[in-house]
Amino acid sequence: MASVVLYFQVHQPFRLRRYTVFDTTHFYFDTQKNGDICRKVANKCYRPATSLMLDLVKRHKGNFRISYAITGVVLDQLAEFAPDVLDLFKRLAETGCCEFIGETYYHSLSFLYSREEFTAQVDLHTKKIQELFGQTPKVFRNTELTYNNEVAQYVASMKAYGAAKTDAAAKPRFMGILSEGWDPVLGGRSPNFPYRPPHTGIGATGRPFTVLTKNYRLSDDIAFRFGNRGWNEWPLTAEKFAGWVNQINGNGHLCNLFMDYETFGEHQWDDTGIFKFLDAMPEKVFDANPGHNDFCTPSEAIERYDTAGVYDVPHMISWADTERDLSAWLGNSMQSNALQETYRLERAVKQRLAAAEKSGDAHELAEARYLLDDWRKLTTSDHFYYMSTKYWADGDVHKYFSPYDSPYDAYINFMNTLDNTRTRAAAKTPVPH
Repeated sequence: MASVVLYFQVHQPFRLRRYTVFDTTHFYFDTQKNGDICRKVANKCYRPATSLMLDLVKRHKGNFRISYAITGVVLDQLAEFAPDVLDLFKRLAETGCCEFIGETYYHSLSFLYSREEFTAQVDLHTKKIQELFGQTPKVFRNTELTYNNEVAQYVASMKAYGAAKTDAAAKPRFMGILSEGWDPVLGGRSPNFPYRPPHTGIGATGRPFTVLTKNYRLSDDIAFRFGNRGWNEWPLTAEKFAGWVNQINGNGHLCNLFMDYETFGEHQWDDTGIFKFLDAMPEKVFDANPGHNDFCTPSEAIERYDTAGVYDVPHMISWADTERDLSAWLGNSMQSNALQETYRLERAVKQRLAAAEKSGDAHELAEARYLLDDWRKLTTSDHFYYMSTKYWADGDVHKYFSPYDSPYDAYINFMNTLDNTRTRAAAKTPVPH
């Protein structure tokens, strides 16, 4: 049996406005640009793709199932700039065929620098998913599929949301985690089986804590190669793709298709036929092997299939670039410096909030909370991605996403903003808006 697990990342950062050393305002983010981009992507991707997902669920009578990791920062922007898109996701949640995956609220690399902040951001994201969609995430994905044994072990040890740290009887929060299925780690094994990380024990449902690994070849056929007329498999039809999925039967249970949601309409434009492909693909998968091929969510996959061995990842991997490592965010000294200085501010920012709560000064408390939210928006991984100095194939991708003329402009602009944040964190009196 081949079960297709469709998972989509939905994310848009709060992009910074141009900020110089002479600026003193505490408004760091380019509201006009963020609104324009959010509305553009909503028109090209979020509305048509999510409407199509709803139609596919209805057409296939609940047998078509999907999952999303939607960051808190994009949810905030959708609420402001495209609230009807949020309504579409809510309608998907109501079908019972859509699972929402746990994330860090601010799509940060906080696990690398602060476990306290990482836990806080996961809690904030869980709360937001509960409020909007009535679900408590059961499966986790770290930002950009950054993953190693330590990530898996920490996530597996997290207690159920809302449980006290001292509650020894509290159940685990998550039943599993998503990862890149990277060949050097798999060591010749297939990404089409569930695996278990070393030393993680039992997950939230009483089964072994499980890692689902991305089938990057089939995922990238859709996400990156679909519209490439120079690709030897172009054009990719739904029937051809379903045939590849069906070949998994006998060599695995899962076809884990993990990709950016913006694949549909934004990265692969409508005129490539990407929406027609998506519209036809589920039926072709069913027809390729009736009664044996289906779709399931990550938690359903974990509950359905036994693990096939240990997925041992001692070094950090990700789904980014050809190296599948952290070099997209930590590949040069600018990125390293910016990240270190950002997390060095954590203590001062949180101390100011603690002092404000103790003081009872309403204005100071509002400013301290505003400061914390600003600082957390600065932890979003995109800011450091824009500073990448990679070249060739990966450099093209970085340039496509960056709003800056160069990585050096990205670094200078970010550090100017961070310097003002540092001044605010050290302030002894309320800062006027």
